[in-house]
Amino acid sequence: MKRYLYLAHRWLGILLCVFMALWFLSGVVMMYVGYPKLTPQEHWQRLPVLDGGSCCLPAGEALSALPPASTLLGLRLTSIAGAPVYVATLDRNRFAAIDGRSGALRPVADAALAVQSAQAFMPVAARYGGLVDEDAWSHSRALDGHRPLHRVDMQDEARTRLYVSSVTGEVVRDATQTERRWNWVGAWLHWLYPLRGGWLDDWWSGIVIYSSLAATVLGLTGIWAGCLRWRRRPHASGSRSPYRAPWARWHHWLGLAFGLLIVTWIASGLFSMNPWKIFDAGGPRPPMPAVKVADNEMSPAALLDCLEQAGFAASELTWTRLADESFILARAAGGGSRLLAPGRCAPFHEHDRDSLLAAAAAMLPHARVSDVFVQQTYDWHYYSRAEHTMGGHQNRPLPVLRLKFDDPAQTWLYLDPRSGAVVQRLNSHGRVKRWLFALLHSWDWQPLLARRPLWDILLIVGSLGGFAVSISGVVLGWRRLCRG
Repeated sequence: MKRYLYLAHRWLGILLCVFMALWFLSGVVMMYVGYPKLTPQEHWQRLPVLDGGSCCLPAGEALSALPPASTLLGLRLTSIAGAPVYVATLDRNRFAAIDGRSGALRPVADAALAVQSAQAFMPVAARYGGLVDEDAWSHSRALDGHRPLHRVDMQDEARTRLYVSSVTGEVVRDATQTERRWNWVGAWLHWLYPLRGGWLDDWWSGIVIYSSLAATVLGLTGIWAGCLRWRRRPHASGSRSPYRAPWARWHHWLGLAFGLLIVTWIASGLFSMNPWKIFDAGGPRPPMPAVKVADNEMSPAALLDCLEQAGFAASELTWTRLADESFILARAAGGGSRLLAPGRCAPFHEHDRDSLLAAAAAMLPHARVSDVFVQQTYDWHYYSRAEHTMGGHQNRPLPVLRLKFDDPAQTWLYLDPRSGAVVQRLNSHGRVKRWLFALLHSWDWQPLLARRPLWDILLIVGSLGGFAVSISGVVLGWRRLCRG
């Protein structure tokens, strides 16, 4: 039995130690430089104030340009290349752009419009970089409805590369030169992105899952073998390790010291992929309601004038629903928001609690709300991370209304009173994933995150330990292969 244990550990190490060394090295980089993304805050900050004097057709008239069979899941009035445009989110991850003045469906964005849009987003000189379906910095399912993407290189100090949707003409991603350079040894390596976008793309998920599973087995067999080889009584040299060669001895000692941490990191990385759908609790999900434009709605010019009278300069209008009622959510470049009910010039800051409760109950009609709580601070399940991190693009406002349901999946919904949107949904399986992925992989624990640089020191020391174990394994594996 021991022989098979040692053989399994040896040959798994020969196959995987290089990958593991890269995972630990790239993980340290990702602590400080994340994969490029365009956060909602960055999007709003770049938008000009909508001009009520030159804007726009009523939303109902603009929507007549859409194909009759389309299901409208979202609608925004925003600015693209300096012009007002309605952007409609349709079913099957499709988008459509409608000219805000003429009401005509805008054609596919060409290179000239892409450059114009990029320069409106960032007013500096620009160089067109071509049309790409997917490249190293645009591996994201969220961008699938916008492909192919125009690539525009901006001549700003950060040498930012912008990606512009060919469907709507909007800037959908930005990547500075610093992000691009560091990500070659960061997320691009960590997530095995060299395998994305090519002929192996369909296999990428499986490769990540099964390589992580094999690496977890490698770590477990290493701990087992290391414990079996540890001597209770010291050798004549004083060492409790049976290995005389320095590399083998260091591999043994470091493996025992960091083995459990290595296993938890690799296994939690595996869980991030939701392998075999183990974190899907089943049961009905709250449906995404179709957006409706009210018949008595004010024109955009009247809406903007109303907001201006209230001292609010809107850069984007979003049509939303709360239960059966329609609302317009106005966003400002600085991040503030106001709500408007159709046909009424009375901007308000947030929905009342009773309206939110009624809307949430309608989302899961076959379940009962068992607990209601207005959450004023972050906690174990609801928290925010820095923008560069993997979850940094997720909107986690405070306060939020948390509702617990008694459905079989034990669903929790978090509703933002300022928009009425569900900003987080957790079920029993999702809360388990919070432990097995977020806690074990990136140590997302509020008391520790609040005590930096302690969080940094612990993760870097652990990563260096894992890197040293992996590199010593590479050396031992290479020597074993050379011996034949």
